[in-house]
Amino acid sequence: MWNPANKRAFVSRVRLNWSHFKSKLLFKYTLSYILIFLIPLTGVTASVYESAVRSLRTEIEQSNLNQLNQVKRTLDGRIAELQEIAGRIAYDEHLTSYMVHHDYYGMEAIQTLANYKASSSILQDLFLYFHDDPVVYSYRGLMNLDVAFGSTYQFSHASRQELTREMNAAIQPVMRPAEQVTINARQETMLTLLVPIKPNNPFPYGTVVYLMKESNLTGMMASILNDFSGSSYIFDAQGIKLTGTSHGETVDRAGLNRLASLSTGIHSLTLGGKQQSVVAVKSETNGWIYVTTMPSRQFFSRVAHIRSLILVVFCFVGLIGIAAAMVLARRQYHPIKNLMEFVKLRGTGAAEAADSRNEWDWIRHTIHEYSARADMQQPYVRNQCLLLLLKHGKPEDPEIERLVQSAGLELAPGKSLCFSVILTWEELPESGSSRMIVAQLAERFREAMFPQWGARAYGVDLSPSERFALMVSMSAEGVEPIQARVEQVVDAVLAYIGDELRKQLSLGVGTPYDSLGELNQSFIEAATALQFRLMGEQGRVTYFERLAQQEHASGDAYWLPKKSMLKLEQSLKQGNEAVAAQTLHGLVEEIRGVNLSVSLLRCVCFDLLNALLRTASEYGMTDVLNNIPGFTSFETLEELESQLIELSSRICRQVERNTETEQQSLIENIVEYVDSQYADYTLSLEHIALKYSVSTSYLSRSFKDKMGMTFSQYIWRLRTDEVMRQLVTTSAPLKEIIERVGYLDAPNFIRKFKNETGYTPGQYRKLYAQVNVPAD
Repeated sequence: MWNPANKRAFVSRVRLNWSHFKSKLLFKYTLSYILIFLIPLTGVTASVYESAVRSLRTEIEQSNLNQLNQVKRTLDGRIAELQEIAGRIAYDEHLTSYMVHHDYYGMEAIQTLANYKASSSILQDLFLYFHDDPVVYSYRGLMNLDVAFGSTYQFSHASRQELTREMNAAIQPVMRPAEQVTINARQETMLTLLVPIKPNNPFPYGTVVYLMKESNLTGMMASILNDFSGSSYIFDAQGIKLTGTSHGETVDRAGLNRLASLSTGIHSLTLGGKQQSVVAVKSETNGWIYVTTMPSRQFFSRVAHIRSLILVVFCFVGLIGIAAAMVLARRQYHPIKNLMEFVKLRGTGAAEAADSRNEWDWIRHTIHEYSARADMQQPYVRNQCLLLLLKHGKPEDPEIERLVQSAGLELAPGKSLCFSVILTWEELPESGSSRMIVAQLAERFREAMFPQWGARAYGVDLSPSERFALMVSMSAEGVEPIQARVEQVVDAVLAYIGDELRKQLSLGVGTPYDSLGELNQSFIEAATALQFRLMGEQGRVTYFERLAQQEHASGDAYWLPKKSMLKLEQSLKQGNEAVAAQTLHGLVEEIRGVNLSVSLLRCVCFDLLNALLRTASEYGMTDVLNNIPGFTSFETLEELESQLIELSSRICRQVERNTETEQQSLIENIVEYVDSQYADYTLSLEHIALKYSVSTSYLSRSFKDKMGMTFSQYIWRLRTDEVMRQLVTTSAPLKEIIERVGYLDAPNFIRKFKNETGYTPGQYRKLYAQVNVPAD
């Protein structure tokens, strides 16, 4: 029996081994070493096997090429022999038209034809025909054309009239493709060779007709294949199949057309969905093409014994390599394991991080923290931070503060000021100018530096309102007054924009503040200043600070400051509840600090109330208008302030709902338009932005927020879905389907389609069409 100490040691060793087994990193190490060993081994093994197959294939193909050349030379010789016989017939004095038509000498002519026929071993029959003669001559004697080619020889693909027409029209040797010929009720496959006489004469007077059995030609071709399955063919100079033979494999018409166009040599083609080894030889004498085809898979079956041997050796070496890889992996894992044990001893936080993922993932997590900070520097994140600061100020959220800092928008405490500038363009002669202006401003104000005044400017698009906002930060230190330095910076911004673009813009400038939390105040003030500008004066710059100079007093009467009222209305129209409440509080405090009579005080309060009621009426808040007595029955300024702040909050919420509804409706209209027009190849993000009068950046951002994908991805999905539907429900050609959905680059579409689905469109149709298309 084991003593307790040995038992504890055994349990500890088992736990250690189990810990090794559970480690994903150790498993990856082991798998990596195994792959490092097996991949080269597999490559070498496959290379050896492939080399054996390739060597056998080369040997067979070269042998076929040599045999085809031999067949070509033999048949070229036989055809040349027949043409020589035709030449001898043309110049034989016993076979002139006069001699064959003579009652006495015609017998000698027939005997002479018999001698010529006997001189060739491949001839089945021989005829001599003179143009426009109703009879034809052979070694059997004189025969009428109807008897010769209507009764004695009946061609399956040609009538007597067609043969007569061909014999009269032949000016060069013509070989007819093999066809069934009925000879006295007995059928044979034969070839017909028409040779005009005299040879090489542009005006022949007759034709020699040779009939040959197809087996005389195919017999020599069939010997090339031996015991391989495949096909052999002979094509004439025009690519017409003259004859052929098959051993278990046939080629369709499209494949025959490809074979007829091959050049001399060895080729690898896919015919009928099968890989084929093709050997072709072209005759220089008559242009005939001799072709043999064999399925490539046969070569692998000839090296089966080599494959078995290679597989045994591969398995044996592979097992040894796997064992060695496991040993090496464990040795490499020990330093990392020791490091992880050290981490667990040094701190619980790190240990928890290490336990939650494998070892390299824990290291990767640390690096990812720095990578994430770099990713946040992207313009999209900066624009979102800018919109947040301009519309809502700086929220008390640590995560938002970190984003603002990483985007480079944070101000140095006590050393910097920030203010907002809004640029707008209302009267544009062309609809495309708006998008062009936004693009130019966005390009120039990614981050514009003005070192002379210690200022920086960041821009963001405010589409669809056709406005562009700038956040400008500058140094708080300086000899000149702050407002004067603000105007200098704005002048520098205008100079940076350029003369051509500046002529089309109007600017509103807010008050500078020393905190980003108040930037939304400056933004509302800039919008107020922009609204107050004199209409029709393009290029005018309006400062919120100067609005007070345009107010006028009448005696000792007191009226609410116009710039504060404009700021209040602008904050309500933008739905900025915080700025509206702050502005209302400031106005009530200002009223409280002025010594007015009770009657005048109530008039001033009603003026403030009317401003809110007018805005509520503009946004269709009829319930507010129906409760006017409740707003006018205040007793103290505190009660009035409470009611006005509550009313401003309701107005801001209504403005936000209206804005969301309008944006939602706009995007829904755009999506509906895209769904109906996606097949238009001219459809683009710029085209839709122009149609709906929004900027491309705003449309791209809003579309992705609504649909969860980019505009291009959505168009691709619609077009792909429609192509899939037409592939399985129609038999239209692929190119036509691709063009129907608005895609003109068919090869690129096929490549992307295969990357997404794993199939080419043709494969997709084969897989799903039989299942989804109902039978006719």
